[in-house]
Amino acid sequence: MISATLDSVKAALGVTGNYQDDTLQIYFDDVIDFLTNSGIKPQNITSGIVARGVADLWNYGGGDGKLSSYFIQRAAQLKYKN
Repeated sequence: MISATLDSVKAALGVTGNYQDDTLQIYFDDVIDFLTNSGIKPQNITSGIVARGVADLWNYGGGDGKLSSYFIQRAAQLKYKN
């Protein structure tokens, strides 16, 4: 079971209110898809890694849409976690 929720990711990013929820939900879903399609077990997908991925994609409107090297390295570690 994936422990990350949109609310836990928003808390990690310091986002309050619900004005950005629709946008954040799209990035949240995309990050979850990326991680699960990479073979990471659902129990290893935490708010921390999802928040990092969401922040990378959201980038406060910067629009470069790149996942950071930290995110990719952390995802690789989680793939091999028991």
